[in-house]
Amino acid sequence: MAAKTIMIQGTMSNSGKSFLTAGLCRVFRQDGYRVAPFKSQNMALNSYITEEGLEIGRAQAMQAEAAGIRPTVDMNPILLKPTSRTGSQVIINGEVCGNMKAVDYYRKKTEFIPQILEAFHRLSEQYDVIVIEGAGSPAEINLREHDIVNMGMAKMADAPVLLVGDIDRGGVFASLYGTVKLLEPDEQQRIRGLIINKFRGDVSILEPGLRMIEEKTGIPVVGVVPVEKIDLDDEDSLSERLNRAEAGSGVDVAVIRLPHISNFTDFSAFERIEGVSLRYVDRPARLGSPDLILLPGTKNTMGDMKWLIETGMEPLILKAHASGTPVVGICGGFQLLGKTLSDPQGVEYGGTMRGLGLLDADTTFSSGKTRTQITGTWMNRPPLFGSGASQNVTGYEIHMGQTVNRGGCRPAIRLEDGRYDALCSEDGLVFGSYLHGLFDTGGLAYELATVLAEKKGVTLKRQELQLDAYKEQQYDKLADLVRSSIDMNTIYKILEEGVQDAG
Repeated sequence: MAAKTIMIQGTMSNSGKSFLTAGLCRVFRQDGYRVAPFKSQNMALNSYITEEGLEIGRAQAMQAEAAGIRPTVDMNPILLKPTSRTGSQVIINGEVCGNMKAVDYYRKKTEFIPQILEAFHRLSEQYDVIVIEGAGSPAEINLREHDIVNMGMAKMADAPVLLVGDIDRGGVFASLYGTVKLLEPDEQQRIRGLIINKFRGDVSILEPGLRMIEEKTGIPVVGVVPVEKIDLDDEDSLSERLNRAEAGSGVDVAVIRLPHISNFTDFSAFERIEGVSLRYVDRPARLGSPDLILLPGTKNTMGDMKWLIETGMEPLILKAHASGTPVVGICGGFQLLGKTLSDPQGVEYGGTMRGLGLLDADTTFSSGKTRTQITGTWMNRPPLFGSGASQNVTGYEIHMGQTVNRGGCRPAIRLEDGRYDALCSEDGLVFGSYLHGLFDTGGLAYELATVLAEKKGVTLKRQELQLDAYKEQQYDKLADLVRSSIDMNTIYKILEEGVQDAG
């Protein structure tokens, strides 16, 4: 029997689609259903590698965790990773298809409908409920003709739709009304409920507006979701995490907000440590004097190195290091730490340029992409990371290119397949690794923060909750929020009736 479906669409990007999709997945799981998330096409630089070594959007991996299942490539058959303002790397069923300009992909994307439907039907055969997430807004009328992710996907899956508006940005009633009225009549018929997200204040003040929007659209408001701090993995470049720019008290950790930043969730573990302030720096004037500088992943390492040079961020990072500030890079950030960056095949940027020169290493890009979940053990654990009880590390690799030690670095990690990962400078203040998720295992973030705190004369509160338990706690908190703010009886009715009884 095919799964029942329900779809979350939004009036705009970052309206809360991923958040509410995860919430519904958790609620359905708690209620005894086998549930899975699905997003036909995702544009994101935060990605995840499945157990099979295939690449999907980070949000679908998070939603699968909320549903209590392992992430698979069927949950996100098309992933677009922007490489420039007009082009993206196109990933189909977890494998790199190539780089395309936006206009070329737009002309070609309907050719991928068979892969989308095959992935969706495989999920539908395994689960009771599929919660589908849209992208951006369904009212982008210039893109309607070849839509495969919003109403186009709703039609392919014959799914009823819940439309989410973000009241925190203002104009939520106009955006809900305008979105509905820009849709074709049959598309409007698919929308079975409206949800107002990110509400602050007294709901009674909102009630007259709720009645009016119901009258004007003919669609019921099924929920008003208040703002609540719930720690979930983000993938969107609009993530509120990236707006944290001010240093707090305690240990000051600065992440360089590169123009093509990816997998910034690698550093989320630091946010969970009481006494640590994690902030994102997008201009030299905001760097200040942090206790630690982190360089994140990037989809265009050479382009972002050029940005570091042109903005004047490079000399400030080098000056901070010279004064004793540790610098740590993950994936693209690791590549930036080396002496040179070479792209003879034009995979990312083309040509050769200098890196930051903090590690005695060279990186050469190639068309082959390393994608794997993997474990390893410390060979040379830098003093920066403390003694640590665990010698094991886990993570996943997503990179195009190899970084080679020129002789002035210490290899730090031996991987289970015999390869070496991670290099550390002789002074122990610079460390780079290709392993995304490195700081999520073995309390490594806490160990590093403790070393920095001792150096600063600050005492950190001992971290007691392990990451897996912490995530489960957050997903349950999300489910509680959904149950208390959305009419789940109506949601179940919509799920049972589908589209045919709408209106």
